Amino acid sequence: MEAIRNVARERMKGYCRVCPVCDGRACAGEVPGMGGLGTGSAFRANLKSLAAWRFNMRLVHDVSDPETRVDILGASLALPLLAAPIGGVSFNMGGKITEEEYIAAVLGGCIQAGILGCVGDGVPDFIHQAGYAAMKALGGRAIPFIKPWEEAAFFDKVDQALAAGASIIGMDIDAAGLITLKQMGRPVSPKSPKKLGEIISRVKAHFILKGVMGVADAKMAVDAGARAIVVSNHGGRVLDHTPGAAEVLPEIADAVKGKIAILVDGGVRSGGDILKMLALGADAVMIGRPVSVAAMGGLQAGVLQYIQRITGEFKAAMVLTGTARADQVNRTILRV
Repeated sequence: MEAIRNVARERMKGYCRVCPVCDGRACAGEVPGMGGLGTGSAFRANLKSLAAWRFNMRLVHDVSDPETRVDILGASLALPLLAAPIGGVSFNMGGKITEEEYIAAVLGGCIQAGILGCVGDGVPDFIHQAGYAAMKALGGRAIPFIKPWEEAAFFDKVDQALAAGASIIGMDIDAAGLITLKQMGRPVSPKSPKKLGEIISRVKAHFILKGVMGVADAKMAVDAGARAIVVSNHGGRVLDHTPGAAEVLPEIADAVKGKIAILVDGGVRSGGDILKMLALGADAVMIGRPVSVAAMGGLQAGVLQYIQRITGEFKAAMVLTGTARADQVNRTILRV
């Protein structure tokens, strides 16, 4: 992994420093790039809120080979992990590899590891076009996330995603405040509960709403017919001074657990972090920046290497807390 990170550091020079600890301090305000918006507070809050939780170590038990497999929206995952939707290699990561090479590496590495990757969206159109082409080549085994465009543009991309084989489609509604897209003639916007319900009813796939940071929105997602939510502040890239995902996840899980699948994205850096998020109420987690670094530094082999490392960490954390199954994690393994 260190060799992969060294290559990534060279390829991403000027866009990401590939810091020993990816916590948003060195890259605050670097958007485009890999940083957090403004002061970087929201990015750092993801790390800080997750680090605030500590494990209750427990070893008098018979858990030696924990079950890491989970089922999410009909997809069987070897690990409760998905690669988060990140695109825009040329303006966020330096462009030393192509968008096509990048997304093929992420999706291919995920499939090789027995999990799924997600496909991003944005402007220019080659971002989603590269993603959908890679999806199609892999039999549709990926989850595309589409920004909250105006209706015609949104459903045009839904149709393209379905044609590429998607059975699960997400909307990253946390991109609704990106005014730069409106300035480019490609407006995005929030969706009322009624409009969201109408959109979900027309999408012929399992629907995920990404960007839920409060109980009210989580309940509205349930009422609108979404099959899953992603608790996420968009990696701290859309609104400064928001709380971290791990801070709001427990109250959201207490409100809607069992009514809708709960994913979470933000600040996950290790297998232990995955276990923490599951204990706080998530069914699976997404990892963004570290997967991007692995892809930039080692392409598909780099992504696979990273997932294998984090799988080992996850299993060790399960054993050391007496957790037998990834789909049955008890919050009592944590303390503040």
